[in-house]
Amino acid sequence: MTQPNAHIVFTFTGRGPLRQALRKAGRDEKVVAIWHELNIGPIDPSDPAGRAKWLEREMGRTEPESTAPSQRASIEADLSDHHKVAWFTRRSAMEYAGFLDWLWHQGDAPCDIVDLTDFEMVYEPPEPDILPSLAFLPPDTIHHNKLWDLARPLLVTERLGYREMWEQLQAENAPLRVIEGDRIVSAPITHFDSLLMSHVTDKWKRAIAIFSLITNSHWDEGLRQTDDDFLAARIRSLAKNGRLELVDGTAPGLISAEVRRAQR
Repeated sequence: MTQPNAHIVFTFTGRGPLRQALRKAGRDEKVVAIWHELNIGPIDPSDPAGRAKWLEREMGRTEPESTAPSQRASIEADLSDHHKVAWFTRRSAMEYAGFLDWLWHQGDAPCDIVDLTDFEMVYEPPEPDILPSLAFLPPDTIHHNKLWDLARPLLVTERLGYREMWEQLQAENAPLRVIEGDRIVSAPITHFDSLLMSHVTDKWKRAIAIFSLITNSHWDEGLRQTDDDFLAARIRSLAKNGRLELVDGTAPGLISAEVRRAQR
């Protein structure tokens, strides 16, 4: 008897559009989001408490992660009789890291993958645009292109390569992981500081405007290296260290904050 499909995505907002597209095509298949930001923070699997402390200290996060280990076990048990199809793009550091971690936990269990790294969205007027995250795919685009037809078995050589990559990243246990070519590599927590500072002047500027410039203009080929929350945490750290000045910096994500270079 053929196993039913279960589609795994690694971004919370990508789950809904995929479900809608599958339903529109008459496919009553499960879609599950296994979502946490493993592109930031330590990832030593033997030290989850250390990761939680880091997230609280550096990011101000005290709530449990979106898919805790206990939830993962429950999800896997619920999908034990399903054939798994993992959707991801190697242009999103969060999705790439999430996929690698999920695959590492899968061991040798077979699965299909839908790798959307080279998928191009087309708008009106028709201009191709690289997809930086599954979260940006509208349901109609998924349905019209029948993207589930891109599913293919994960090759043994690919699995080994992905596993080795993730095991190396776990061993390095760096505070940050970023995309470099086809790989995701370890980076220091200060990795984006110089880029942030390059947009700060002697005049007050909205912090969210700086974040938008970075995500839309400075990350080549549609990469999604990190999110505004991490950049906001780095802005706060730079202000604490006296490199810039920050006003109204208490709101989540620095929504209304303004920054300028420290006045000597």
